[in-house]
Amino acid sequence: MSKAYNFDWQIEVSARLLKGDYFDRWDEENGTLEQNCLFRVDSYGFYIYWQSEGRDGQVIELSQVSDIRPGKAPTDPKIGADLMSNSLVYGRGNIDERTVTICSGIDFVQISHTNITGADPATAKAWIEGLRKITHNHKANNICPTTILRKHWMKLSFMLNVNKKIPVRSISKTFASGKTEKRIFEILKELGLPSGKNDEIDPADFTFEKFCDLYHKICPRTDISALFDELSCGKDYITTKQFVDWLNETQRDPRLNEILFPHYDTNSALRIIDRYELRANYRDRGHLSCDGLTRYLMSDENAPVFLDRLEVYHDMDQPLCHYLINSSHNTYLQGRQFGGRSAVEMYRQVLLAGCRCIELDCWDGKNDTEPIITHGKAMCSDINFKEVVHAIRDTAFVTSDYPVILSFENHCSKPQQFKLAKYCEEILGDYLLTKPLDTHPLEPGVSLPSPNLLKRKILIKNKRLKLDVEKRHLELFLKGLDTEGAYDNDDSAANVEGEDGPVAFVDTVKLREEDDEAHPELNVDSNDDVNRRTILGQLGIKFKEKTNLSREEEEALMNRYQYKGATTNIHPLLSSRVNYAQPIKFPGFSKAEERNIHYHMSSFSENVALQHLKQNPIEFVNYNKRQMSRIYPKGGRVDSSNYMPQIFWNAGCQMVSLNFQTPDLPMQLNLGKFEYNGNCG
Repeated sequence: MSKAYNFDWQIEVSARLLKGDYFDRWDEENGTLEQNCLFRVDSYGFYIYWQSEGRDGQVIELSQVSDIRPGKAPTDPKIGADLMSNSLVYGRGNIDERTVTICSGIDFVQISHTNITGADPATAKAWIEGLRKITHNHKANNICPTTILRKHWMKLSFMLNVNKKIPVRSISKTFASGKTEKRIFEILKELGLPSGKNDEIDPADFTFEKFCDLYHKICPRTDISALFDELSCGKDYITTKQFVDWLNETQRDPRLNEILFPHYDTNSALRIIDRYELRANYRDRGHLSCDGLTRYLMSDENAPVFLDRLEVYHDMDQPLCHYLINSSHNTYLQGRQFGGRSAVEMYRQVLLAGCRCIELDCWDGKNDTEPIITHGKAMCSDINFKEVVHAIRDTAFVTSDYPVILSFENHCSKPQQFKLAKYCEEILGDYLLTKPLDTHPLEPGVSLPSPNLLKRKILIKNKRLKLDVEKRHLELFLKGLDTEGAYDNDDSAANVEGEDGPVAFVDTVKLREEDDEAHPELNVDSNDDVNRRTILGQLGIKFKEKTNLSREEEEALMNRYQYKGATTNIHPLLSSRVNYAQPIKFPGFSKAEERNIHYHMSSFSENVALQHLKQNPIEFVNYNKRQMSRIYPKGGRVDSSNYMPQIFWNAGCQMVSLNFQTPDLPMQLNLGKFEYNGNCG
């Protein structure tokens, strides 16, 4: 584009992180301890890097760091004793207070934990605060090719061997693009650098310019050379006029407003030439060489994305239903929908990635002690609800200040529902939106509040009792009468606002044909090996003790499925905490328009939503203008695969929920979509 834009993507790194501190790095999984490592961060905020005496240098890429936390002392007594005996850290506070845990990974499931223990609590605190300021820099994921080359060069400069030199072998591994090592060695020799397989290079000799020369010889930009030959008509330069014509005819986006983004002229072309042409005699004549053109095309001025839109650029004062909301399905799962593993860590990772709607499938824990989260009766492991709420509190507003919606799939008894509500109140504190805003009462015709009005607020999405019933039941509860079942004989489904009656049994045939349920559940409890053995035995399948289900087991269990809907017997305290995200059974588009209740929302499986798009596209779009809808994967996606979200975004569906644990094309599209607008979710 012709309007210059300064892409300010860097976040200032504190002086302490630049200078560095000594830490002991340890890993309990493999029992390793590396003492007296000098940890530092480079000025660009690309890497955390360190090296100890007698060891090779190592790095962690900050773009892959998701969380920086206060750590915990190792359970391994030997590592703990070694940490305490080190003269660097002995006697300056307990290990918990001096330890930092750095979480990193290329997806949301395979997370590495780097534990480092410093000299004192103040050192650990300084690094936690300093690193948190420079992580989640989504702009740094969109740097230009030239800056990416500098980043690769810096990595080689940090990963020095024990002699503080760059091994030639490391350079050859960097360019593993099908080129033979022999060619790399030849180019290094041409550049006047050590070129033997076992040689090493002094970092002062391996300048960025020489690295770029090496790169362009190994990976020549033949596409740019061909373009240059075409524009220059066989000469070794492009004139200013030729450059202006090409910029306007080829490079400029014709959709841009001509007043805000005027066409290129001689002055704007000369500005580019002055910046990217290194040969003075070319610049003086207004000429551009092939090298200059290459530098220009590999700069921020030719980014494949709109760099200015990586900041928050939308009007955030519209009703909440006017925004797409980054949403997760079965947030707790790390793998398949059957026999998968649940983890509290998934809530942390998903929220830190900018997700704003997470799902909590709540069930009574064993012996009715503590509520748990699990993919009910699908042989998935369970996690403690209370621990999840702690994780939500710690990570909800690290990446974004905009509201978070907790989508409850509530299967709990009333005593356990009381715990759900109390834990949310006690742990989330002021984050939890317990009542509607005075400016936006829960009345027909009143629009939803804006994201700006709901900043740093957490909303609960759960079925709600009718207001008169909720008030009566809450009064009875506060009098201590609910434990005796004073109102348990009420018709619970009729008391739930928006519900037309109890959730009907969905037979197996209907489920398999329509695939309309997000949470198909087994008819019997099968969370342990004993019940799995019983079920499979009845089906004539031999039981095998293992974590993952075979295809035969999975198909057999699928045939036993029926849907068990979330409870309609709602505890009044939990009910009273629901406001702007109140789920109801979908009444139809005409009925929803007639009611005009903006805080009501409905959920649709991908198949049902697609059917609505085919049959009632205009009505669906109008519905989404007024109130929110949530789309979730069909129950048959047992491998946690995802559907393409774009078709539902196009209709204005706000919460298009995906399985974040699966990095497939739909998930990549989701990450790219929400990277815009400041990755605010």
